[in-house]
Amino acid sequence: MMFAADWSGVPYHVYATQASAMASAQMRVCEEFGFDHVSIISDPAVEAADLGAAVVFFEDQPPALDDTLALLKDKSVLGRLAQIEPSSGRRMSNRIEGVRLLREQVSKEILVEGWVEGPCAEGADLRGINDLMTDFYDDPEFVSDLFAFVIDNAMRFARAQIDAGADIIGVGDAAASLVGPKLYRKFVLSFEKQLVDTIHAAGCLVRLHICGKTLGMAADIATLGCDIVDIDFPNPLDAVRAAVGPDTMLLGNLDPVRLLRDSPAIRVTREIEMCHSQAGARYIVGAGCEIPRDTAAPNIKALSSYARNRKPGEFTR
Repeated sequence: MMFAADWSGVPYHVYATQASAMASAQMRVCEEFGFDHVSIISDPAVEAADLGAAVVFFEDQPPALDDTLALLKDKSVLGRLAQIEPSSGRRMSNRIEGVRLLREQVSKEILVEGWVEGPCAEGADLRGINDLMTDFYDDPEFVSDLFAFVIDNAMRFARAQIDAGADIIGVGDAAASLVGPKLYRKFVLSFEKQLVDTIHAAGCLVRLHICGKTLGMAADIATLGCDIVDIDFPNPLDAVRAAVGPDTMLLGNLDPVRLLRDSPAIRVTREIEMCHSQAGARYIVGAGCEIPRDTAAPNIKALSSYARNRKPGEFTR
């Protein structure tokens, strides 16, 4: 996201808040680096902002939630919180417009990716991450009510992006990696499944992104039936593959900083090849999480160069 904005010379506040600037930047990096998809994700505060959460905007950094002013600091507010029609939300409508612009302007061979927040991530945005973590123990009924509200909103938002032309919806649920396998299975999995099934029923693909350590949750994640599962760099891909089985499409898991930003391009290529060999044929070249904005262009080009010059299952030794 920030790499695309910087490459196109757009201040990040403009990128995150103006659909036309975002679409233009995505198209530019797609063409320059040979990417096979474009995405309208800009920050995790889009849905929360339209629901009324306190969001801090910066000139050249991503918007951020202010946990000290969390919308649901008082849990009783949830009972009075109303769903927002995505097309009427200032930031959600901007994301929908970004999808529409990209679908109009890129070829049919390029995937257009919409984005929604998953239950744990959006729950943390509305409640505050620290309070949500204690709620799992202190008030599990509230957590279930919160996640039900979040997922209802996310399903509306996903459908609106699909109607605008999205080929795939990314589901970002980063905070889920913090709860551990038992709580993930008890509180999060069924809500993610509901969201995934809804997106599939609308005729769209699903990509799940949970950064951090997810190996202990991998077998459960595989039951969601996502079309793509991102794997962050702390997780060994061979162990993840063993946990999820042969059919799940894995994306990742290059270290965004120590490898992609700080290493020469030849090492990037070697590490991609290692990931490919561990993940097997059902693998998509990518970083574990977002690529830093100051990553050198040759290192980015190494990603698409490898992907376009290798056949599934083809490795050099």
